[in-house]
Amino acid sequence: MTYGNYLRLPDLLSLQSGPEGYAPPSNHEMHFIVVHQAFELWFKLILRELEEAKVKMGQNEIGEEEIRLVVQHLERVSEIFRLLAQQWKVMETMSPIDFLSFRDRLGTSSGFESWQLRQIEFVMGLSNDDRVGGMNPLEHMKKLSDEGKISRDIYNEVHRIASSASLNDVLQDWLSRTPIHGSQPFDAEDANVVSTYIEQHIASMQNQIDVYVHHATTIGHMSEEQLRPRLEANITAAREFFFDEKNNVQRNRAGLLFIESYRHLPLLSWPQRLLDCFIELEESMLLFRSHHARMVERMIGRRIGTGGSSGVDYLDATSSYRIFKDLWNIRTLLVKQSATPTLANIEYYDFSKNRI
Repeated sequence: MTYGNYLRLPDLLSLQSGPEGYAPPSNHEMHFIVVHQAFELWFKLILRELEEAKVKMGQNEIGEEEIRLVVQHLERVSEIFRLLAQQWKVMETMSPIDFLSFRDRLGTSSGFESWQLRQIEFVMGLSNDDRVGGMNPLEHMKKLSDEGKISRDIYNEVHRIASSASLNDVLQDWLSRTPIHGSQPFDAEDANVVSTYIEQHIASMQNQIDVYVHHATTIGHMSEEQLRPRLEANITAAREFFFDEKNNVQRNRAGLLFIESYRHLPLLSWPQRLLDCFIELEESMLLFRSHHARMVERMIGRRIGTGGSSGVDYLDATSSYRIFKDLWNIRTLLVKQSATPTLANIEYYDFSKNRI
């Protein structure tokens, strides 16, 4: 076994000659091809890591060791996305004129056709309803498959991932099993325990608002009429967030609040780290998207994209995507540590055989 044989370097290094039937690529086009092939290699690894994390998160019982492994998968993906965000800087060593010299050779090909990136979005849990302009990658991949432009195997794999539970799905299911004040979903009084906890938390939010309004008006910072409605909008938002239309507590969101509020407890240390990793994952992907948009704007300005999209405007819009929305929204509804409701069954949250 040699280094080259192990990595199959002769095969790998023979793949930069451009499409069959075309003249050999210029130096600038070679640069473009290598950068994008490197993206796709990293995407392959990202998909593997996210699928592994999803399988572990999808278990009915997840111990501390499994959570640690999920954290490891997510941390690796976040670092890859941070690396890829910087990889766009390599593209910026090419001038707009350099790119225009071979742009016509791309035809109507588009980055939207990167089925691996679309699979990553599906695995994470991005829904079509949240996509810009009603873009539906599954329909587009089917069209490409029907036209013989991608293989049926590729389309089938995209369809499989799109039709499967996502990371966000298994995350929400896991959060719904969080023991709250020691109560678990199958306990007889669980609904009452969880509802009482949420009401106590909202009462703490209200108390903090009252204290702040009193202080702000006392020092003449702002009038109560100006300040209170803005702050109490958070109370309305909290009730809409935690309670469904039938006034039942959404237990997954209550579990999320509980972990974030009592993250200092031993049993919640790994769950809290896991939640942070989901935020870091999405943040790193958003930075990747933002860097992509700035590179394209620098390269082609406001031209229409090769695939017919609005170009930079479309890429900028994708930076507004949020998949793990609850994890972002909960930050608006937290209270300071000293204001959290008194914890019942605190001994339950020591390290033990308990699982969530």
